[in-house]
Amino acid sequence: MSRFTLTVNGRRHTVDVDPTTPLLYVLSDDLQLRGPKFGCGLGQCGACTAIVGGRAIRSCVTPISSVQGDVTTLEGLGTIEKPHPIQQAFIDEQAAQCGFCLNGVILTAKAFLDRNPRATDAEIREALSGVLCRCFVHVRMFKALARYRDQGSGSRDQGKKGLGAGD
Repeated sequence: MSRFTLTVNGRRHTVDVDPTTPLLYVLSDDLQLRGPKFGCGLGQCGACTAIVGGRAIRSCVTPISSVQGDVTTLEGLGTIEKPHPIQQAFIDEQAAQCGFCLNGVILTAKAFLDRNPRATDAEIREALSGVLCRCFVHVRMFKALARYRDQGSGSRDQGKKGLGAGD
């Protein structure tokens, strides 16, 4: 066992775990966070996504010993009373069904759009290609992401063609 100190959602935590323990287990078991989910255990579905140092990572295959940078989970974006703008876009577009993939979709998209605020529809689709969703709300999800991309700062293009059906 080894002691690791990490900042998760703006708060410092110290955990005593095996260095090979996946970050997902620390987040869910030690810190009781429920945003990241165990999906495939292979880093292929995206359910376990967290943002580390500004990049979306698959926490189920990321050993705690390799974590460098602040960690953000879905819980760290906003609150029920004041959702983050990307969360609000999903609420406004009713872009959720079962919710299992939402953690991966929202965090992958946020990390990507933070680095690429003028991303095209095709680039957003490509960035999300590694996140699996089985309940077929893709059209609403892409509308929510277009809403998030298009709102806010003047550096984002207004009136871009949306990511909905047929676009």
